[in-house]
Amino acid sequence: MSDHQTRLEQYLTARNEPLNFQQLTPDASTREYFRVSWRGKHAISCVYPEPFVEAEQSYLDVTKLFKAGGLPVANILDLDEKLGVIVQEDFGDTILRNVLQRSQPEEKEALIDEAITLIAQIQKTTELAFDTNSVASRLKFDTGKLMWELEFFRTHYFETYLKKPLAEAKTAALQHEFLELSRELESRAAVLCHRDFHAANLMVDSDGQLHIIDHQDARIGSAAYDLVSLLLDRITEPPSASWLAVKRKFLLGERVRLGLAQLDEADFTYEFRLQTVQRCLKAAGTFSYQSAMRGKTYFVPFIKPMFQITLRALENLGRFEDLKKILTDQID
Repeated sequence: MSDHQTRLEQYLTARNEPLNFQQLTPDASTREYFRVSWRGKHAISCVYPEPFVEAEQSYLDVTKLFKAGGLPVANILDLDEKLGVIVQEDFGDTILRNVLQRSQPEEKEALIDEAITLIAQIQKTTELAFDTNSVASRLKFDTGKLMWELEFFRTHYFETYLKKPLAEAKTAALQHEFLELSRELESRAAVLCHRDFHAANLMVDSDGQLHIIDHQDARIGSAAYDLVSLLLDRITEPPSASWLAVKRKFLLGERVRLGLAQLDEADFTYEFRLQTVQRCLKAAGTFSYQSAMRGKTYFVPFIKPMFQITLRALENLGRFEDLKKILTDQID
């Protein structure tokens, strides 16, 4: 029995709840999730690797923020700081990704638009994040964070996955362009972002309503960040440019509908493409690491589509020629 399970048993015993729990599929973190019996019903228990202080715990902080902003996140039912346990509302087992895979085209588009509306609602919560001094307002996609993610890609794709490190001159050229990209994206970091807003982090309940999960890493970033994450995550075929344009326009319309400032469509398209380059390379780095280091080879088919999407964005931007040449070599 793992330490996480031992502490969960201690927690349930102290609450006079039955030791009846089911471990759920773990994510890529050190947290472990369980479905537990709670007050005669079911709930989800998240067991952290160590104790936490409630007032400083990021998941609790962001949940409170999102709740105050009217966003559909799970209610916190109970917690134990010393045992590192949080018990929350159970939305079931249906993730949006699976629903989209079996949906008819019209239903699929409606669900994606519903998710995009949630992105606009998250952005509307930006002011509240600063007013309440939420941890999310104190974190940012700054140059350091963005560069770290891009370097993670360079290291784990070329060195860990391919086992073919780039030559020193190519590495230096890539780092120069990565720095330029990161600085420009930091200058556009102005709204609250979920940070990992994709179809596996959206649950669909029994009434067909969407709910947001895994939001503890929310931070300030580009208005395009969550949209890029939603539309371009784990795909094997790059979507058409016209479809992406429709979804960008829909987000801009939802922002206006919610009372947010109107963004220039051409400038937002430019920002979306910049963010596409950074976010897709970050994803390719994660897929490479998970495949090579953790044996999750089912991520491999998603790597090259990330490069194809990035190259299309680079062509439209007309910039970052060294990155373009290096990625082209990986596809040819």
